[in-house]
Amino acid sequence: MGELRFDDRMSDADALMWTIEKDPLLRSTITTVATFDQPLDHKRFREVVERASRAVPRLRQRVQANPYSIAPPRWETDPNFDLEFHLRFLRAPGDGTLREVLDIAEPIAMQGFDRARPLWELDIIEGLEGDRSAMILKLHHSITDGVGGIELAMHLFDLEPGGTVRDDAPPAPEAAVRNQFDRVVDALGHEGRRAAGIVGRSGEVATAAVAVAAVDPGGTARRAVDTLGSVGRLLAPVTSPLSDVMTGRSLSMRFATLEVPIADLKAAAKLGDGRLNDAFVAAVAGGLRLYHRRHGSSVRTLRMTMPINIRAEGSTEGGGNRFVPARFPFPIDVEDPVERIRGLHELLLRQRAEPALALTDPLAGLLRRLPTSVTTGVFGSMLKGIDVVTSNVPGVPMPVYLAGARMEAQYAFGPISGAAANVVLLSYVDQALIGINADPAAVGDPDDFVDCIRAGFDEVVAAAR
Repeated sequence: MGELRFDDRMSDADALMWTIEKDPLLRSTITTVATFDQPLDHKRFREVVERASRAVPRLRQRVQANPYSIAPPRWETDPNFDLEFHLRFLRAPGDGTLREVLDIAEPIAMQGFDRARPLWELDIIEGLEGDRSAMILKLHHSITDGVGGIELAMHLFDLEPGGTVRDDAPPAPEAAVRNQFDRVVDALGHEGRRAAGIVGRSGEVATAAVAVAAVDPGGTARRAVDTLGSVGRLLAPVTSPLSDVMTGRSLSMRFATLEVPIADLKAAAKLGDGRLNDAFVAAVAGGLRLYHRRHGSSVRTLRMTMPINIRAEGSTEGGGNRFVPARFPFPIDVEDPVERIRGLHELLLRQRAEPALALTDPLAGLLRRLPTSVTTGVFGSMLKGIDVVTSNVPGVPMPVYLAGARMEAQYAFGPISGAAANVVLLSYVDQALIGINADPAAVGDPDDFVDCIRAGFDEVVAAAR
């Protein structure tokens, strides 16, 4: 596979994600659970992971903050890197069902990372029913987003049972421990270079803006007003969730899974003149409508956060996050699933066109420079009133293998980060694999919640059939 590029410093957005974990409710931990058709060969598995840790620098790097927060933290090779710290081999309890694997994964996902080490863990669960196995991968969101995570995972997976021919991985990087003086000089240099670049780009932008304003002064004024309003909507605090049912918040998680044929979701999307993501969100909205009705609620609108991928086609940026967070109210009271898809398609198009989304990086740069307690408070006010997070991650369209075992399924569980639940669609071959991460303080009856979400998907699929 092509060589991926990794910056040696966090972006402002990644640094914010790292900083706001001063509030544990805002932790950004990604967890995936994959199942395999047979046990993994331990020796071969260790060799695969060791090679990946040399090919993907992030797997051997820890986060090092800069003195006085002059610049975003650096990614630096851990001088104490120990592969065995990150790998564990466990035995499945009971009958070795997927439910029991999820029960193991939940407390793993709830635990914070050791910030003195690289931010990932791999747990292999053996003894599943049918002599199968599972893998629990946990990594910090500051390493990468969902799309980037699939690219990184392909350094673990093979396209053939016997292995994939790869170029030799680079040698293990040497750790260079910097002193405080070197860190300050490096941070000042980084900020100086960045400031010079901003000034240069600002001059070009200002010149273009003056030219446009001279030709269309009225349109320029309207766009400025629209942008200010969009920034206000992006940063506006929300004091409480819109749901009158899913109101509690805690540090706990409850995982569940669903599977839906991708072809069925795409057929439903086509009926509503939408895309796969529109049908996915429509199914979640239908499930939330049913869940609220079962609890005697007549709420018509909830608040959602949805990451919008801005990673360029063919991008070689392997680390970091390339998404902007859209946060908006959405209706759950549309009975007809096709009309729901059509309405959500228009709503999501409008969200993608919000002017403030193009300003995410500059805004992150401003917010990062605030005192940590202030930044955490700002983000807490923005995130703890979210009802649900949804994310659609394009996965691998063909079967893959790990240490000779074929992967049967892979489910992703995104961070709740102050919301009541996070629902992720991760595609694999011809299936849409749904990972549901719910806060039990918000969703007191998780089995009923999953039944309702399943009914929402059934409703959308039935419309297509």
